[in-house]
Amino acid sequence: MAATSKAQPDIPAIETLDLSRSYGQLLAVDKLNLNIRKGELFALLGPNGAGKSTTINMLCCLLKPTSGTARVMGFDINTQGYQVKSIIGSSPQETAISDHLTPVENLGLFGKLNHIDPAKLKEWIPRFLEIMGLEDRAKSQVHTFSGGMKRRLSIMMALIHNPDVVFLDEPTLGLDPQVRHAMWEYIESLKGKKTILLTTHYMEEADHLADRIGIMDQGRIVALGTPVELKQSLIKEPTMRVQAFNISQRMVADLKNFYPKVEFSGGTLSISAEHLEFNEIVNRLQNAGATIRSAQIKDPSLEDVYLKLTGKELRE
Repeated sequence: MAATSKAQPDIPAIETLDLSRSYGQLLAVDKLNLNIRKGELFALLGPNGAGKSTTINMLCCLLKPTSGTARVMGFDINTQGYQVKSIIGSSPQETAISDHLTPVENLGLFGKLNHIDPAKLKEWIPRFLEIMGLEDRAKSQVHTFSGGMKRRLSIMMALIHNPDVVFLDEPTLGLDPQVRHAMWEYIESLKGKKTILLTTHYMEEADHLADRIGIMDQGRIVALGTPVELKQSLIKEPTMRVQAFNISQRMVADLKNFYPKVEFSGGTLSISAEHLEFNEIVNRLQNAGATIRSAQIKDPSLEDVYLKLTGKELRE
């Protein structure tokens, strides 16, 4: 039987209230306050150690908060763990897949543990395998699967009981670009139908998939908004990048008279300002003797936002 929620329609799907978790002196999650709407795909973006997985583990009732609490579809994770677990699906980084079973057997076992009607399981499993492109490997043992195939199976296991809320912890970690983009297409197909909390340290993934993003650093949310809002509100000055030969320090100094933020390194000139005069800059350089290979105004990126907020790059 598919999981259902008796929660009121006007409450958030996920709400955290000063949610915190420490390990000795290490504060992994620090008074986290989030409000995630029903049907929203929300991404927690941050490096390893930012507190993303710890947050998901607490929301899935796998880890007790040190202080604070959270509610999932109105159910408190500290006092109503059984109800929370009945309405969520989770695909963790370390999957709970049995390598010596086939995907059909894994899904069947997981479905029985969640009290799904056997007739419905028989109907749903082939459909799930087809959606994930695993129908040709239905009878193969999972230990023969690639990492990408196991990730797809893990997501199917998170969805087989039709949960209200789905937690995807680094769903495309370690996948090659082609498989990653195929996974994005499937996750996108769930938007609006499920509430999804996704963690990632891939900037492009968060930008492409999320309705809203929470940038997490050292256990705290340091910025929150839609991808467009984050890029527009935090990065006010666009940057023009010019690749050219024969750029001299005199040219750089001349540009600084008009644009205070000018940097030149490795043959690339970077100019940042609230108002950039593209043609004027190109003409000024050419008249001074520079040979321009390319010139473009770079739109703000989530990488720019993260770098400005934390002072460091988000590396894979």
